Amino acid sequence: MMREIPVLAIQEALETLLTEAVYRLPPDYLVALVHARDHEVSELGRSILTTLVDNARYAESEAIPTCQDTGMVIVHLAVGQEVHFIGGDVSQAAQDAVRQAYQGLRKSVVSDPLLRKNTGDNTPPIIHYELVPGDQVRMTVLMKGFGAEMMSALRMLTPAAGVEGVKKFVIDTVAAAGPNACPPLIVGVGVGSSFDGVALLAKKALMRPIGQLNPLPHLAELEAELLSTINDLGIGPQGLGGRFTALAVHIESYPTHIAALPVAVNFNCSAPRRATIVL
Repeated sequence: MMREIPVLAIQEALETLLTEAVYRLPPDYLVALVHARDHEVSELGRSILTTLVDNARYAESEAIPTCQDTGMVIVHLAVGQEVHFIGGDVSQAAQDAVRQAYQGLRKSVVSDPLLRKNTGDNTPPIIHYELVPGDQVRMTVLMKGFGAEMMSALRMLTPAAGVEGVKKFVIDTVAAAGPNACPPLIVGVGVGSSFDGVALLAKKALMRPIGQLNPLPHLAELEAELLSTINDLGIGPQGLGGRFTALAVHIESYPTHIAALPVAVNFNCSAPRRATIVL
């Protein structure tokens, strides 16, 4: 039996998520940040992490943005196949929600990548739809700052590169980013699929709460190995040296063609605005 969900409910939920996520960082991230502060070996790194913790707490207490780059909105909608939307257009509702939520925030979206005219209201968002079983809608948003986004990378490896090639590409990408992605980072890694699909996998990896391992044992082990290796680079908080260059590495994978081993890396910075709601 189909379940009807008013499009207005999507709009209101998205506006609420954005309004709160801009100043309230995810609890799992804050736990990881405090842990990093308490275990950082560098005195300067520990001071930076303390400032980040204090900034997050102050932003929430005063309901002000945790960072001046309030980002471009990424929306992932996992729509149950038994859901029927009524009363409007979902994509338009998402635009309306972003327009309302960003009234007092920095507008960072241009309507054409070459002409560079600002849209003036931070629309449009980037929306990814996924059809899933059931009669619910799970909506996850990222208010994606582009300092970290600009350091992302994708490579179409050959199968001969193997897991060692994947590890090298991830580590090299983090090393090349250095301080520019605003560490401590959350590192999203996509493996498999196709040229377009692997980038989305890396983005989806950033939507997973810190501490939630990949359910496949070999990928969970790879996440832990990469995190350890990344933190051995010595880049540290804000790139000024220390142990905690990254707080987490998340990997998402998908089947691919026999001729390819696609891999993509996408970063979240030290202000990872992420929020989820289920309708």
